[in-house]
Amino acid sequence: MRRLFRGGRVVDLGGGHGLLAHAMLLLDNSSPDALVVDTTSPPSGEKLQQALVAKWPRLAGRISRASTGMEHVELHSTDVVVSIHACGSLTDTVLARAVAVGARVAVMPCCHDLDVNDPGGLSGWMDGALAVDAVRALRLKQAGYRVWTQTVPSAITPKNRLLIGAPERLSS
Repeated sequence: MRRLFRGGRVVDLGGGHGLLAHAMLLLDNSSPDALVVDTTSPPSGEKLQQALVAKWPRLAGRISRASTGMEHVELHSTDVVVSIHACGSLTDTVLARAVAVGARVAVMPCCHDLDVNDPGGLSGWMDGALAVDAVRALRLKQAGYRVWTQTVPSAITPKNRLLIGAPERLSS
């Protein structure tokens, strides 16, 4: 994702311990800061941050946390909104929040619930979870986004589809 998007505040929705936010800043030092948003922060979050800052001091003071629901965080068009393993409809919420402000977005969906997530009538042709993610990609395209679809090695995670989008005005 960082090969496509540089700069901007990183907003890690459903960020848990915040590893993704830290990695995003390490991969692109032109992002000024990152915000990790989750209703709860696991005890490992602070320990992880201390360990990463000890190894990479340039992270010091650049990552903040908001212990709240993602719907309560103000997003901006200049943000890079990310989420890994946003379970079920949380992926749809992340995408909707990013699209609402025209922000760049990357999600790695998981925990598809075919009773809640929309497979768009495609589950007769393909796996239901893949159908849901295909519909998500098409919705981003319909919202005026350029879409990239990729996978990470399944040895890293079996839920390995990556959906990336940027408003067409930013991706030319």
